[in-house]
Amino acid sequence: MENQASYESISNDSTQGSARNEAIDAVNKSTSVEPVTLKDFYRLVKPGIIYSNLMTAFAGYWMAARWDVSWAHLFFTMLGTALVMAGGTVLNNYLDREMDAKMERTQNRALPSGRLGPNVVLWYGIILGTIGLAVLYFGAASPLATLIGLIGLFLYVWLYTAWFKRTSVWSTFVGAFSGATPPVIGYCAVSGTVDLGAILVFLFLFLWQPPHFWALGIRRMEEYRAAGFPLLPVVKGSYVTKISMVRYVVLLVPVTVMLTAYGYVGYLFLFGSTILGLVWVFMSVKGFKATGEAEVVWAKRMFLFSIMYLTLLSILMVIDTVKIS
Repeated sequence: MENQASYESISNDSTQGSARNEAIDAVNKSTSVEPVTLKDFYRLVKPGIIYSNLMTAFAGYWMAARWDVSWAHLFFTMLGTALVMAGGTVLNNYLDREMDAKMERTQNRALPSGRLGPNVVLWYGIILGTIGLAVLYFGAASPLATLIGLIGLFLYVWLYTAWFKRTSVWSTFVGAFSGATPPVIGYCAVSGTVDLGAILVFLFLFLWQPPHFWALGIRRMEEYRAAGFPLLPVVKGSYVTKISMVRYVVLLVPVTVMLTAYGYVGYLFLFGSTILGLVWVFMSVKGFKATGEAEVVWAKRMFLFSIMYLTLLSILMVIDTVKIS
């Protein structure tokens, strides 16, 4: 379950478009001379996405456990969550293979380049997801975490990737639901219930995702346009996208404050999250003045800051979790 994006608009450039499509078809039909390696299977799971989401799952688990941790239970929860997410990202690769072949950033991946066949990737994703759900159910002994994992997998693969990502600017919003499930899986594996804490960690990651992905979308707008993704920046333009980014970033600040207000984390987290949140708001507003090449630079900084924001706040959430008295 990836943290997603609304992807965008189809280029009607007939001459260049048809030439590009012919080249892509030729690549897809040709047999690659490069051998398949274990690294290709590793890259299929999009390890960067797995690590960042697993970090939030760990933070959610730790916050619910309040330092009273069963290490074996934590291990099975993290393993199951990672495998479910890996299954989702592999199936995402399977469904996006034709569009990935049109983007410079993704056309050298094992599937669009022809090093791996679609059926191999399809079964790889199904097996990973199935094993992950089994680990959550039997290893972590949490039917609730398993159900949340299954819902997240379904939302990410079918609702987001197969449907909204290809048809609507709302894809980022829809994808954010599945992308926000990892910390909830971790939290509910401990709590056994969907309480206020689970809702707050869900909102934390849900609100983080759109500005994170739209920053990437603005930076690589033309690639998404050529590939036919109806991403918000391509369909509505940068200005409308920036307004939407500000809305989500502003809402993040009170959500992080509530984690302290309701006694889940301490004042170190409150201080750090508020400062970082206000900095992100300032950066978002500053983006309205950026145009042309300056806008691309701004979008890159926003994207990198969002990663730093999530990493630091996940760490603070762990070290400043309120202990059981």
